Amino acid sequence: MQRYFVNQRANDNRFVIGTEDHHHIVNVMRMQIGDQIVCVDSEGKSAVCKIAEITDEQVVAVVVQWNEDLSELPISITIASGLPKGDKLEWIIQKGTEMGAHEFLPFSAARSVVKWDEKKAAKKIERWQKIAKEAAEQSHRSFLPEVVSPITFKSLLKKSKDYHYKLVAYEEESKNGETTNFPFTLQQIKKGESLLLVFGPEGGLTEDEVKLLRENDFSLCGLGRVYFKNGNGPLYTLAAISYHFELMR
Repeated sequence: MQRYFVNQRANDNRFVIGTEDHHHIVNVMRMQIGDQIVCVDSEGKSAVCKIAEITDEQVVAVVVQWNEDLSELPISITIASGLPKGDKLEWIIQKGTEMGAHEFLPFSAARSVVKWDEKKAAKKIERWQKIAKEAAEQSHRSFLPEVVSPITFKSLLKKSKDYHYKLVAYEEESKNGETTNFPFTLQQIKKGESLLLVFGPEGGLTEDEVKLLRENDFSLCGLGRVYFKNGNGPLYTLAAISYHFELMR
């Protein structure tokens, strides 16, 4: 059943759907009055709904039954990624959303080849958020991840104080055989707590950046013997987290 994230609720039993979702329902899916969809509100509550009205500007859906189950990981995960080249960040956002991430936090690292252009910022962020929305709908998420506007490394350190646990995937730790910090953190973190995972750009993090991360209570972790190119590391950790919380238990 097609799923839509809807910000506007007329009341407890009616959703009002507009803009691109209206176009998707009417012109792509060619739905009609009486067809059923799933609507998810801004608080993550979802309901099976029946389309009751279709106009040129909006679709009105009436709640048939509220869903009790939340298809979410028990912890809140933020992926902080050094700005990569090309469309790698779009890949991270799309696949990371499908695998349960709650937030994406791009940052400018010393070795980031891409330089953030404020003039193009609004369109970029709008595209990233659209990718997250579509991925969340297709993977039946109850939560719509937020894609934050890229920040500086200094701002990343400041923002990191908002999280319960903080890890840095660092290639040198993998080379040195470090294997305990990541699983140890997963064993310690409790339901409802937050985890910030930091990944460097293509060239990796500098020694100075790693030093500052350590000084701000980050733990460095290795991800096994395989070196993950930018884009795959976040997905590996999300898969491991999903296995730990959903299959092991």
